[in-house]
Amino acid sequence: MKNITITLKEEVARWLRVWAAEHDISVSRFVGRLVEEQMDGERQYEQSRKVFLSRQSKPLKRSGAYPSRDKVHER
Repeated sequence: MKNITITLKEEVARWLRVWAAEHDISVSRFVGRLVEEQMDGERQYEQSRKVFLSRQSKPLKRSGAYPSRDKVHER
C-alpha cells in the first residue's frame, strides 16, 4: 500500500468523514475503492475499444450504391 495526500475543501472533507462513518468504512478505503473503480472502468473501456476496432468492417447495404449526400438532403 502507498500513502498519498489529497486536498479537499473543508465542507467536502467534513461530508466525506460523516458519510464514511455512517457506512462503516474509512475515508482512505472509500477513496481507494473509487479510484479502483475508475481504473477498472477505463481498462474495460480500452479493452472493448481495441476489440471493436480490430473487427473487420461490414457494409451497411448488401448490394447497390449508397445515395449521394445531395440526394439524401434534397428538399
